[in-house]
Amino acid sequence: MRRYVPSRHFLHAGLAALAGAALSAAFGVTFPLAWVSAALFAGSAAALGWLALRPPIETHETHLAVGRRLIPWSDIRRLDSTGWLSPLVVRITLFDDRSIVVIYPGDPDSAGRLLREMRRLARHALIDGVPYRRFWGETAAGPQRKPPASPPKRVLRPEDEQEVLRLYQKLKAVGHLDSKNPPDDE
Repeated sequence: MRRYVPSRHFLHAGLAALAGAALSAAFGVTFPLAWVSAALFAGSAAALGWLALRPPIETHETHLAVGRRLIPWSDIRRLDSTGWLSPLVVRITLFDDRSIVVIYPGDPDSAGRLLREMRRLARHALIDGVPYRRFWGETAAGPQRKPPASPPKRVLRPEDEQEVLRLYQKLKAVGHLDSKNPPDDE
């Protein structure tokens, strides 16, 4: 089991944005345009606070736990990442076509570890649209089918091919090709 908790950086950045909102609001009393920056700081503080308060994510051999919600690995049919690593955003599609968006606000290293571990444990899922075995470069355990062989390409014309076959039969019968001493049957 591994536990991934949100990074403290989001909480600190949220508190700094809240302080910026308060400072901009104080300036907004005399400069009305400062209310715009106060609103932007407040929105950023709310978003960063929401990220900082996300529940921890735990990976177990049998399931993924996001807060109190348990998702068995066998129920996951698709695992799609957005490309963001901080915060990590992964869309999980379950066997009944329900989707869950998992957001992990951690540092890029732990987010990469979590994504790799989720991909490794979701054995029945398509990973970013690619089947599990092909994504990890594994081959199937059964016998491999070879593609059918293409028909041989013709190098000689049919007449030349007959001439080559005639010379081959002659060589096989006589044992040598000597133009000085023709065989008796000619």
